[in-house]
Amino acid sequence: MATRAQTPRVPRKKREPSPTRNSPRAAAELTSKGNGSQSQPDGKPRGKAAPVNEFDRTNLRPAIIAPAQLEKIIATLLSDGFEVIGPTVRDGAITYEPVKSVSDLPTGWTDEQEPARYRLKKSGSPAFFGYSLGAQSWKPYLHPAEVRLFAAEKRDAAFHILNNDSAPTVSRAFLGVRACELAAIKAQDRVLLGDKYRDPIYASRRESAFIIAVQCSHAAATCFCLSLGAGPKVGEGFDLLLTELVDQTGHRFVVKPGTDRGLGLLARLDAKPASEADLAAGESAVALAANQQRKLDTAGLKEFLYETFEHPQWDKIAARCLSCANCTMSCPTCFCTTVDDATDVTGTHAERWRRWDSCFTQSFSYIHGGSIRTSGKARYRQWMTHKLAAWTDQFGSSGCVGCGRCITWCPAAIDITEEVRAMREGGVCADA
Repeated sequence: MATRAQTPRVPRKKREPSPTRNSPRAAAELTSKGNGSQSQPDGKPRGKAAPVNEFDRTNLRPAIIAPAQLEKIIATLLSDGFEVIGPTVRDGAITYEPVKSVSDLPTGWTDEQEPARYRLKKSGSPAFFGYSLGAQSWKPYLHPAEVRLFAAEKRDAAFHILNNDSAPTVSRAFLGVRACELAAIKAQDRVLLGDKYRDPIYASRRESAFIIAVQCSHAAATCFCLSLGAGPKVGEGFDLLLTELVDQTGHRFVVKPGTDRGLGLLARLDAKPASEADLAAGESAVALAANQQRKLDTAGLKEFLYETFEHPQWDKIAARCLSCANCTMSCPTCFCTTVDDATDVTGTHAERWRRWDSCFTQSFSYIHGGSIRTSGKARYRQWMTHKLAAWTDQFGSSGCVGCGRCITWCPAAIDITEEVRAMREGGVCADA
């Protein structure tokens, strides 16, 4: 189980009612609101989040914009106090980093992903989002890898808790979120916000986030989101949805708002109604991403995994698994943490930090003087069974969204879809 550190919740100010929801000016003013929370120029969110279901999606026709308008989207969000996080090329991979303009985006790049293999190559296309998926997820920006919970100092032979008021959370806009990543954010919302004890650190970042989703137009060889119902088509959970089109007609975007603040941003762009041809082209582009090489048979999977606790395939997996935790670190839904206490060399200053943890470490299952999962077999079985079975018992849905990152970034090329297939068929999954 995860170690869930809780910190006091910060009281929220009451949201003032919007003047006129139907006026263009009111819609434009909503652009800088994170699910209803106003963002000031310094990036500090204020106000309570408004339910997404307040947005009326009826009679809204998607619009079409030119590529130059993407620059305006970024500039507008920056001027409204958001830090824009988007895809960029760093260290030979697509990573999600702060961007200032479209020149920071991976224009003309695409990715090739296989088990234990990732590489970029030039596509010869002017597309900004011609890759399938970034190397890491959006998780570090919502559920950070490490957070200082509090600090204390020794004074007059006693420890005093310092003023540990957290710094204001910077409002962030996520540009380029895929369908499986939206599903992963929804899963973390359920875990970190939907239970009795809400995580205030996650909540403060989540409520101020502005999400611009982008439809997938092709799938990597490691993608299997279709099997989990998590993609490739974006359904909900976004403020603005982009479908990038590059064809004989030219380079353009079909744009669809998903919330009031998304509609407010669209109102500030030079957009025109999308034609039937544009909409058909968008649907065709998304349909291409449904051609996925990998599949995961989810029928009765929870019960099957519970019943195959001692299947010999677990030993074959353990012979290859390095317990490196790459799969859990790259997974967009894994949420487990641990808490560390540290002091300086003088013993006068102490801090408590919350950091990501993984079920692949021996210390993760340390109870009363020892670890209860000492073997790689037990640790991998715990991860996969929790992800595909016990998660459903806990939270009502699968803990996997089919992004394929655990396959791509496993140095031993262990493929979760192949391991399930091998166990179902009673055969042996060939080593990579």
